[in-house]
Parts: sequence; structure tokens; C-alpha cells
Amino acid sequence: MIAFVSGPVAALAPSTAVIEVGGVGMAVQCTPNTLSALRIGQEARLATSLVVREDSLTLYGFADDDERQVFELLQTASGVGPRLAQAMLGVHSPDALRIAVSTGDEKALTAVPGIGKKGAQKLLLELKDKLGAPLGSSGMVGAQRAAASGPAPWTEQLSAALIGLGYASREAEEAVSAVTPQAEAALAETGSAPVPQLLRAALQTLNRAR
Repeated sequence: MIAFVSGPVAALAPSTAVIEVGGVGMAVQCTPNTLSALRIGQEARLATSLVVREDSLTLYGFADDDERQVFELLQTASGVGPRLAQAMLGVHSPDALRIAVSTGDEKALTAVPGIGKKGAQKLLLELKDKLGAPLGSSGMVGAQRAAASGPAPWTEQLSAALIGLGYASREAEEAVSAVTPQAEAALAETGSAPVPQLLRAALQTLNRAR
């Protein structure tokens, strides 16, 4: 298993970072939150999980070991593969997921693209005793702190991801404004803004403007 990769960031894409390790570029699948903290040319260290399939080897990257552990635990539930587990961490922090599972919060899980009401109910049952308690602290105080340290608003996530990809702050701001109607429609329908899809739409807007 590749536990982590460390080195300069060679390239960034909407869902992938390339980390140079010993002269080799390692492509790592990451959430928008993780990508937003990376900058091309700067040193980075990502906890990783290698997913092996018959026709592929895919490396998933995370901000820390706790996020990677939750990613792997989520996949112990039936029907949850690496892509869905990563989508869950793209919407919720590890502690936010722990709180959702421990409190039976279906709405929090259905905010993840690809999870419906029945799927959320099934996941709550299967994950109930697997994720453990929030790491911040215990009780309601822990829940409040975890909620406060959850994912940033979609506008901040999207703007940070675009700047991380090399766009100027002004360009990022204009792109965020351009996809705001799409985000608001998604929020009204599902209660969450799908940052990966919004990032792709924002990049298309920027490419058309150039």
C-alpha cells in the first residue's frame, strides 16, 4: 500500500493532482477541498489509498490520515465504492459524517450526489458502529465544533480550487458568478451544491472567455 505521497505539485486538474515523487509524476484523485489547498510548484503531502481493479490502479489522496481512514471505512458498506466514498468526503468532513451517522441524519447523506433516501437509510444502518465518535470532542459540543469546521461554502471551495488551478482571483470570482444560477438550482432541488460539477462548468466558462 502507498500510505502517502510527498513532493512538489507538478499539475492540477478539476479532480486530480500530480505530485512529483522521485522524478515520477503520481496522479492522485482528490476532492475539491483537498485540491483547493494545493499550488503548482509548492511542496505537498497527501495521505493516499490505492484502489486496485482488474484494469486499473487508482490512487486517492487526502488532506490527512483521518480522512483516508474514513474513506476506507465508508467502502465497507455495501454499494459504496471509492468514487462514492470520495463524493461523501467532498460534501462532508470526516467529523460531519460521523455526526450524521451517529444522529441518523438522512438529509446530510442525501446531500451527496448519488445517494437517495433509501440509500441513506441503508448507509446509516451499516455505518452506525464503524465510523466512531467525532474526534473534536464529545457530546453536543463536539457536534457544534465539527459543524463549524465542516466544508466551506461552495463559493469558497470553488474559488479556492480555481485559484489553485492558476486562475487569477478576478477570473475565479467571475466564474463563480457565472455558475451561481446552476448552484442555486441544485441547492433548491437537493440541498447541496455539487462542487465538482460546478468546477467543470466554471472551467468551461473561463475557456470560452479566453
